[in-house]
Amino acid sequence: MTVISLKSAQVNEELTLPYAEAGYPSGTPVVFVHGLGDSWWSFEPLLRRLPPSLHGYAPTQRGHGDAGRPADGYTPDDFAADLVAFLGAAGIPRAVLVAASTGGIPARIVAGSHPDRIAGLVLLGVPGTLADHPAADAWRKSLDGLADPVPRAFVEEFVTGTTAAPLARGFVETMIEEGLKLPAHVWQETGRGLLDADLGATLAGILVPTLVIRGEQDRFLTRDDQRIILDAVHGAEFLPYENTGHAVHWEQPERVVADIAGFAARITRPSHP
Repeated sequence: MTVISLKSAQVNEELTLPYAEAGYPSGTPVVFVHGLGDSWWSFEPLLRRLPPSLHGYAPTQRGHGDAGRPADGYTPDDFAADLVAFLGAAGIPRAVLVAASTGGIPARIVAGSHPDRIAGLVLLGVPGTLADHPAADAWRKSLDGLADPVPRAFVEEFVTGTTAAPLARGFVETMIEEGLKLPAHVWQETGRGLLDADLGATLAGILVPTLVIRGEQDRFLTRDDQRIILDAVHGAEFLPYENTGHAVHWEQPERVVADIAGFAARITRPSHP
């Protein structure tokens, strides 16, 4: 398996983001963007399996894991600005963005606003919208009731509810421990930022090649929800995974890596006149 190196990037005067790097220097740069409650560890199963054609980077977002914890700044636009700054700090001129769950919201903001920096976009179980979502009101209420220390039961339910098949217990424990690092205000402000944002607007202007992957047993996202993305992003491809839940990259890491590698090869292949 590929060796993972742990590094850090100073994205502004007050904020440093740890990140994991793996793969081959000559490979296509791929930047992985995690969702609420996660850290770079969310992509450990993928980083371990990267082929020679890919060079992976997985930053931990502000407020999460071992990253810096600003007092505020937890809207999708804030996370998107950090992502652009990370590309500069890590010396990545252009990359394929691979985003999971709510991490796809800042990722698609960056893809739409900085097409010169983004070669392609892969969305793994990313919501098209949260407006009128059946679980949105319940999610908001659960976030509103959070206080420090954040209960382990809250984080465990958040982690284990994302898959259709059992995962290795050690990996589940790692993701729970990473989720427990978030103070209540980061859970709340990040969640509210997502719920209050116009997610449809974050799809505007995306012209880069886009691949949408959804687990067919995803309890949070329907095919109709994914259709919102496919209708908004011209030429976007859709790839359903049978017998897979929301966190497709946890349940089927080998397949996800293969599909990312195939996508990256197609979009970066030199064109001939």
